[in-house]
Amino acid sequence: MAKTVLIVDDAAFMRMMLKDILTKANYQVIGEANNGQEAVEKYQELKPDFVTMDITMPVKDGIQAIKEIKKMDPNAKIIVCSAMGQQAMVIESIQAGAKDFIVKPFQPNRVIEALQKLE
Repeated sequence: MAKTVLIVDDAAFMRMMLKDILTKANYQVIGEANNGQEAVEKYQELKPDFVTMDITMPVKDGIQAIKEIKKMDPNAKIIVCSAMGQQAMVIESIQAGAKDFIVKPFQPNRVIEALQKLE
């Protein structure tokens, strides 16, 4: 059975790229969200196996969303996908509960590798 993924990014282009990478690797993208608030709501509703989370988004940022999702589900598997290669952001997202960090623009094999490590 295919593992399910919720893609969270405020850029439609990035969501499309990730969806393409994931579906080609036999993951099932069951939802998309374009901000942290939507991510929390969709996570609750869809209960995906994995979440790819952007950090800088409107309404609610990725770090806040990670904290809320982890509060609901301590076992949530969240991978941060962000262009911010800043050390502080990486550390903060890992402390908030993210399992891994992928820097944009990402390599398809790096995305799949990150998910497979968490399976």
